[in-house]
Amino acid sequence: MPRRTATMLASTLALIGLLCAGLLLPVPYAEMSPGPTVNTLGEARGEPVLQVSGHKTYPTSGHLNMTTVRVTGADYRMNVVEAVYGWLAHDNVVVPHDTLYPDGKTEEQSTQENAEEFSQSQESAKVAALEELNIPVTSRIIVASVVKDSPAEGTLHAGDVIKAVDGSPVKDPTDVAKLVTKHRPGQDVVFTVVPAKDAKAAEKAGKEPTGTEDVTITTKKSDDGDRAIVGIQAGTDHTFPFTVDIKLADVGGPSAGLMFALGIVDKLTPGSLTGGKFVAGTGTIDDQGKVGPIGGIEMKLVGARDAGARYFLTPAENCAAAASDIPDGLTLIKVNTIGDAKTSLDKVRSGDTAGLPSCSAS
Repeated sequence: MPRRTATMLASTLALIGLLCAGLLLPVPYAEMSPGPTVNTLGEARGEPVLQVSGHKTYPTSGHLNMTTVRVTGADYRMNVVEAVYGWLAHDNVVVPHDTLYPDGKTEEQSTQENAEEFSQSQESAKVAALEELNIPVTSRIIVASVVKDSPAEGTLHAGDVIKAVDGSPVKDPTDVAKLVTKHRPGQDVVFTVVPAKDAKAAEKAGKEPTGTEDVTITTKKSDDGDRAIVGIQAGTDHTFPFTVDIKLADVGGPSAGLMFALGIVDKLTPGSLTGGKFVAGTGTIDDQGKVGPIGGIEMKLVGARDAGARYFLTPAENCAAAASDIPDGLTLIKVNTIGDAKTSLDKVRSGDTAGLPSCSAS
């Protein structure tokens, strides 16, 4: 066999071997890429994303699209070829697997966590939207869960309304932990509560629960230090004056909160919030309407651009990263609160876009 032919054959076999190795050899990386967008003013799977009953609603137009990011699953292992392709692809990002799934988090655990965050984001979006419209929402601090074999087990129950701890009124779930940890392990703490059954009966009757009882619990030491604990997770329960349902499956995480809140505001107020324009965006939201940062902003920008968006509502803390690579045709609008977003949408609707708060890369 001629030397040149042998060399070419050996090179070809080596290349085939490298390709096979690249396809078979797993690497500890995961990939993020632009996901689909959903118009919160529109429909998903044949039904409206936002459904309001018990209150007057108004026609809407345009788009207020939430954005998403696709990620490889916790159990999926990329190979060398996929990782290299992802690194080279402009719209994709390859990151260490542990970045997305720390501490060996499984697919099931990740899905459950995302579902819980998504549910909480919907609740906060409803509260923020109604508060922005000066529609009162009743909020109360409750026992969200009780840890098995903890001091509180059998004494406090999920759904109990916490009025005070050691006589100090609680206004926020964090107040409960602060008051408990003022004690040393082994000391007693007194909870003033409305039992869950009485709270539910009052809610059903449309009244505020009144009857309370004092419950004494002996604290114990936490597993991760010397803090005093009783073994409960406090949370916030809201009672709305009418029903707002968010019908959207197969989406997880908290990053759609802002766009849900704006969609609710649009449906509950006359006129169109966007003026018929295509607006997309992202951002967490809390009960007070503050907008928080999210992950994967670069991919969400690309997804919004590909869907046809002209404007993108960007959490202030994501502005620098977003402004470093803005897709052509997309205008970023910096947002700190739901009020900021409404003010900017007023400008978009009127065509007065010169004064929009913008993002900068610095």
